[in-house]
Amino acid sequence: MKKKIFALLLSTVLVASLLMACAGDTANDTTTDTPAVEETPDDPPADDPPADDPPADDTGDQEPVTITYSMWGDAEELRVLEEEVIPNFMSEFPWITVEAIQIDRGEYETWMNTMAAAGTLPDTGIMAESQVIPWAEQGMLLPVDINGLAELVGDTPLEHLHFVWEGETVAFSVCNNLVQLFYDIDKFEEAGVDLPPTNWQDAWTWDEFVDAAKSLTLDSAGRDAHDAGFDRDNVVQWGIRFYNATWMLEPWALANGGGWFAPGSPNDVIIAEAPSAEAMQMIADLYLVHGVSPQFGTNVGTIDTWLVEDTAMAINGGWSNGVWLGGARENEGLNFSIGVLPKMAEQATLATAGTNVTFATTEHPEAAAIWLNWYAQPENAWNLVEAGIWMPNFTAWYYDEDLMRRWSDIDYPGRTHRNHAPFEDYLEAAIEYSLSPVVHPAAWYWVNNMDAFLDVLGTVLAPVWSGDQTAQEALDGGLSALEAANRGQ
Repeated sequence: MKKKIFALLLSTVLVASLLMACAGDTANDTTTDTPAVEETPDDPPADDPPADDPPADDTGDQEPVTITYSMWGDAEELRVLEEEVIPNFMSEFPWITVEAIQIDRGEYETWMNTMAAAGTLPDTGIMAESQVIPWAEQGMLLPVDINGLAELVGDTPLEHLHFVWEGETVAFSVCNNLVQLFYDIDKFEEAGVDLPPTNWQDAWTWDEFVDAAKSLTLDSAGRDAHDAGFDRDNVVQWGIRFYNATWMLEPWALANGGGWFAPGSPNDVIIAEAPSAEAMQMIADLYLVHGVSPQFGTNVGTIDTWLVEDTAMAINGGWSNGVWLGGARENEGLNFSIGVLPKMAEQATLATAGTNVTFATTEHPEAAAIWLNWYAQPENAWNLVEAGIWMPNFTAWYYDEDLMRRWSDIDYPGRTHRNHAPFEDYLEAAIEYSLSPVVHPAAWYWVNNMDAFLDVLGTVLAPVWSGDQTAQEALDGGLSALEAANRGQ
C-alpha cells in the first residue's frame, strides 16, 4: 500500500466527536512503489526558471474551490483541525480550501435539520451512526466512490464499516471498534479460573461463560455463586457487567441464530422470534437466575472502576482500552486483557463507529470526496489510534505485522501511549477478530429509524430485566410498536 507521511497528531478530544460516534509514523516505510528518481542533466533546459524564483502555484488544471466541513467538539479540536489537519491536506491539494464549522454536540442534529430545510448545508460533515441511513433514504447524502478512494489512498475500509443504502455505500466509519470482553487477570488467577479465549473459534460456550462468572462472583463471606450458601444480596465482586446501552444487545440475538432484522431486509423485524427472545432471556438470567451480574441497565460508573473495584469481566466497546483501561493500569495497577465474546448457538460480535459524509447539495462533489477520503486515513488520527481509542478503518493495517504492532503493541519503540491490552491477546481478540466472519455491522449501518427503534426496545425490555415478564412475552407484546418505529411511524 502506498503511504504518505503526515506530521499530524490529533488530540484525543476527538473521541467525544466520533465515538457515539483511525498509521502511524510512516517514516520507516519500506514500500518501493514510488517512481524511480531520474538523474538530473548537467545543464537544465533553457526554459527552467532560475533557482531563486518562487515556485509556481501547484494547482495544475484544477479550478480553486472552497468547501465546508461541519463538526462538533471543543475549541482544542477546532484548533487542531484548522492549524494542523487542514494545512496538511492543502499542502497536498492546494486547489481545495477547507473551512471548518463548529457546532455544539447537543445542537448538531437540530442545526443540520435547519440547514437542510434552508438549503444551506455544508459540503461535508460529521454524522452520528444512527443518522446516516435516514439521511441517505431522503437522498441527502452522496455515495462513496470506493474506486476513487482506493486510487487516492491505496486501500479501502473494512467491509463491515460501510453504511449501505439501496446497494450503495453512502459513508464508512472513521475507525473500527468491536464489542469485546475485558477482564482483570488478577481476579481470574485468584479464583483459579482459566482466562477467556482470545480466538473466536475457541470461544466459550454460554454454559462455560456462566460457569466462569459464577466462580468469579463472590459474596461478603467469600463464597462464590456455585456455593449453596451464596448470598446474592451481599455481592462484593461481580463475575460480569454489561455496558447499559440497548444497541449493545444486538450481537446476542445474532449469536443465538436470530437477529433484530432479517438479513438484507431492513423492514422485516424478527426480534420477537424465538432465537432472539431466548438470547435476551439468557442475558436477563445472568442476574435473575445465576446472580453473577447486576440487573441490566442498572450499572453506574465506568469499566475502569468496575474492573478495579468489584468486577472480574466487563463487556463494552473496544475504545475502552484508550478511554479508561490504559489509565487504570497506569494509575491503579489494573492488570487487564481482552477476550472474544462467549457464544450462544454461534459466535458473534458487533462493529460500529461514527462517520463523515458528503451532503448531496454540495456544488463541489469531487473536492468534497478528495477531502473526506484523505481525512479518513489512519495517519490523520494517529493519536487516537495509538491511544487505543480507535482501531484503524483501512484493511492493510490488519495484515501487515509491522503496521499492526505500530498501532497496538504497547512495547513497540517510540510509542506515546501504552493503553492497549497485551499484544499477544490483542492480536487474536481484536485484530484477527475484526477479520473474522462473526463480525456484524450494527443495525444502523443498513436499517432506517434506529433511534426510534432503540427507544421503543429499551422500554419493551425493561420488565424483562426486572423479571416481571419473560423476554418472549415482552417482545411479543411490543412487536407492533417496534415495527411501527422501524417504519418511522
